[in-house]
Amino acid sequence: SLDWSRQRAVDLVIGAGFLPYGKVTKKSSGFVLRLKRIRSLPDTVGPKMQILIVGLNPSPYSADSGIGYGRPGNRFWPAALRAGLVSIDRDPRHALTHHGVGMTDLVRRTTARADEVERTEFETGFERVERLAAWLKPKLCCFIGLGGWRLVVDRKAVAGRQTDAVGGCPVYVMPHTSGLNAHSRLEDLAEHLLAVSAMADAAKQV
Repeated sequence: SLDWSRQRAVDLVIGAGFLPYGKVTKKSSGFVLRLKRIRSLPDTVGPKMQILIVGLNPSPYSADSGIGYGRPGNRFWPAALRAGLVSIDRDPRHALTHHGVGMTDLVRRTTARADEVERTEFETGFERVERLAAWLKPKLCCFIGLGGWRLVVDRKAVAGRQTDAVGGCPVYVMPHTSGLNAHSRLEDLAEHLLAVSAMADAAKQV
């Protein structure tokens, strides 16, 4: 069941793009939080997800458009379409409701480049994603970009299925889909997402 706790309430408002401040108080009807809206990209998540896509942190374009990986040069959506992971381009809500593909980021703060994010922010964000995965139980977590995973979990990690789980969920890590990543072609990224889809399908049968 989707039960609640103080930590969960804080995690969810952070995922929605707010920054809690002050004391969190509990009342009979729930929790009361003071919130500050930040420039961020809200999570698109829910129960019965097949795949939870985990990015590093929002770019200004994604934060302002409300679409993760939304910049025209980013290859995530073309690769996801080619792999059959989604059926509509750049529509996170449709991806969630029709294909069970949810989206979040390790760090909520928007920056122009991921290297502007502090290590401690990745570590704190990873703990939130762990709790999110343990609660909503997607069949698989797919981390986009090896940098965050290497920084927090395994500095020698290579793309593919990982031995470590997140919140009890199996993990696949793949190269970043940004057009600036010249090491990976669209075809390569689509192959990674095909592997992600196959892993999620296999997990459904367990």
